[in-house]
Amino acid sequence: MIRETQILRRKRLLYQSTHRGTKEADLIIGGFAQKNLTGLSEELLDKFEELLSVSDPDLMLWINGQDSPPRAYQTPLWDLIIEYKNNR
Repeated sequence: MIRETQILRRKRLLYQSTHRGTKEADLIIGGFAQKNLTGLSEELLDKFEELLSVSDPDLMLWINGQDSPPRAYQTPLWDLIIEYKNNR
């Protein structure tokens, strides 16, 4: 069962992911969060929270394949985000 702190964390992450600052990042990162956030494990939520600290320009370069994310971000979460982007 999900505890109240987990619910609040997911709500905060959803808000942060849909209010990134650029429309493109809002659509991809926010859309991914809206669809997948409730099903992510605590470990993947940690990775998602780390990813939200990345600037939109860098993030969009990685998402669009114009640059590779640093190794620390090449995780199963990243694979899920790219899969979401490719199938949306």
